Amino acid sequence: MILHLPSDALVVLIGPSGAGKSTFAARKFRTTQILSSDALRAMVADDANDQTATDAAFELLHTALGMRLARRRLPVVYATSVEAGARGRLLAVAR
Repeated sequence: MILHLPSDALVVLIGPSGAGKSTFAARKFRTTQILSSDALRAMVADDANDQTATDAAFELLHTALGMRLARRRLPVVYATSVEAGARGRLLAVAR
């Protein structure tokens, strides 16, 4: 079942590794809506676990996020982002 939300919404799934973010996202949202820090890290460095690619992956994530919101397309961001500083930028976009 795909969730239907307003096109100007921003969904952020945050939690530790193994919490079920990717499973929930895959079950409830279209693949085109999902912006995964792991997937973008893999895109940048060919390795979803390469932490040296994190800054570049999040730069790409925020670029894609801005583009989706500008086109009024629902973005679903998921990342561990357990530190307050890592969440701050997403919260600012949501506001």
